[in-house]
Amino acid sequence: MLKIHTLGPAGTNCEKAARLYLDRRGMDGQVLLYETLEKAADEMRSTQTPDDLLLGCIVYPYLHELVFRNHHWMKLVDCFVMDTYDMVFASRFADVSRIANIGSHPAPVDLLAGVTGLSPALKPTLVTSNAEAARLCAAGQFDGCISTRIAAERAGLKVLENFGPVPMGFSIHAKGARQ
Repeated sequence: MLKIHTLGPAGTNCEKAARLYLDRRGMDGQVLLYETLEKAADEMRSTQTPDDLLLGCIVYPYLHELVFRNHHWMKLVDCFVMDTYDMVFASRFADVSRIANIGSHPAPVDLLAGVTGLSPALKPTLVTSNAEAARLCAAGQFDGCISTRIAAERAGLKVLENFGPVPMGFSIHAKGARQ
């Protein structure tokens, strides 16, 4: 069975993209979620399965490092565009003025500028994924977060601003050294 290694936890755009990749090809497969893409690549490399794939997002902050650091065993084999889940600003509070701290993955952090009523003095704490930002916000580590709508809803957060989906590129990497 094909395994796609990608960024988790559940509710990330990478998870959605991996499932779409399998569906578009009519393939059965398993999507394995990791804290970072680097951990996903390390795990993929350690498997004995030659057909495992890594799915990355083209705006992942360190995708270039991941590609060049692993070029001796991993190669880019495909790319595609998909609309992300709706990207949102969510909170445990219904009132944006109560927000004193924010969590966000580095990629969508600039969406904060579009949050009506949010103090521009607030600087986000960076986390490993959009879904992780929602999880940590729900746990009380942050008052607000940039996340996917699905992750925010699963975490029981209130969506205060919906930025909609973002057309996004995703890369597929396979085992196989460059010759």
